Amino acid sequence: MMQRRLFGAAIALLLAGCAAPHEPVAVTPIAPASLGLGDAPAPLVASDWWTSLGDPQLDRIVADALSGSPTLDAATARVRAAQAAVAGSEAARRPNVGADASEQFERLSSVYIIPPPYGGTFRWMGDAQANLSWNLDFWGKQAAAIRQAKSSADAAKLDYQAARLALAGSVVQTYVELARAERQIALARSTIAQREQSATLARVRVRSQLDSNIDVQAADSLLADARQALVRAQGQREQLVHALALLAGRGADYYPSIAPTALKLDSLAPLPTSLPADLLSRRPDILASQARIAAASAGRQVARKAYYPNVNLLGLVGLQALGIGNLFSSDASTYGGGAAIHLPIFEGGKLRADYAGATAAVDESIADYNGKVLGAVRETADLLTRLKTLDDDIAQQRASTASLAEVRRLNNVRVSAGLSSRLDLINYDVRLLQAQQDSVNLQADKAVAQVQLLVAIGGGFDPAALTPNSSPKAAQ
Repeated sequence: MMQRRLFGAAIALLLAGCAAPHEPVAVTPIAPASLGLGDAPAPLVASDWWTSLGDPQLDRIVADALSGSPTLDAATARVRAAQAAVAGSEAARRPNVGADASEQFERLSSVYIIPPPYGGTFRWMGDAQANLSWNLDFWGKQAAAIRQAKSSADAAKLDYQAARLALAGSVVQTYVELARAERQIALARSTIAQREQSATLARVRVRSQLDSNIDVQAADSLLADARQALVRAQGQREQLVHALALLAGRGADYYPSIAPTALKLDSLAPLPTSLPADLLSRRPDILASQARIAAASAGRQVARKAYYPNVNLLGLVGLQALGIGNLFSSDASTYGGGAAIHLPIFEGGKLRADYAGATAAVDESIADYNGKVLGAVRETADLLTRLKTLDDDIAQQRASTASLAEVRRLNNVRVSAGLSSRLDLINYDVRLLQAQQDSVNLQADKAVAQVQLLVAIGGGFDPAALTPNSSPKAAQ
């Protein structure tokens, strides 16, 4: 009767230990169908999409950045760490065998388990054995831990691809800014040459008593403005050269290697005209967030299955003896085997807290995913709108610049004919230079927006190129 009662109590404790609490996930992932994406996928983009700009120097700088950037080195190290965690999780599922050996000289107690004549004397105590331990993982706790580690490794690989895409995009955008600065320099120099001629002509007319010194001052003022624009553009170019060297993972020795640009700004890779239907599946940062949801969900299963009994197979084989000479005799052998079970009963609320924390981690990963999805949709939509606006703005700016150039030409004719003062040219000259600068800026702004849109739709990233055991650079 007593044995039955003890057995019943053991079964009750076992069932109580397996009763994990219910901790529901509170956040739901956003459904792609609710985002209003388009019906057509994005155009196919080459992995080296920046080469469509037709500048070999840009290709070289991007290659240097992708091979030597500390940002990518750090991302690669995180991938290796995640892959090592996967290997560690898989190793915990396999049988573990270890060996231990010891030989020590000690006095044996005369009132313990070894009686006289050995008890109470100094003896060599030898012990050598091999031990086996194997977690049978009946409830799938370790399998869930492996899934968690693999999903985390997938997320790290995708983070690498996202960092690579962002780095290439940053290099190209900075290079476009460099081209902008160079075009502003060329515009300023052209304007300086024109205004130097005007200033010289004004002085000749003053000596001929056809103009006054006021006309000379007006011409000099316009010339100073153009020279100031040149100084600013040259300073901007130098800073952009420094930025490119940093992105390439290089120092000041890299500056002289950056020659004038040769970009074809209108030849960038094909771009979508509406929100792509496959936007979410093209972006490595979104896919990394999905992988983190999978990792957090597997971690939640690990925490839940910690309530279940843990069963291990145990075994040992070895030698034990008193005296060094006896250790290697046939009578010194020892061996055994069995099973061990651990059942959590009273853990002071630790298991419940771990499970609640793991569930909160799932909610956090889903919320992070939802935020990235909404941000990706808005970013892409904003860039599509910006490109349309820039196209209209460029057309209007082109017409405005042409009109100002014609007004300036007619005013120059009037001044040469003595019908107008050079003072009348100041306002139109200033407006024309500003309009020309705005035209250069709008063209560069459009190129930057195009690059940003390519990055926003995932560039040339191909998720199919990623395999479970691929290296970080496999999808390049």
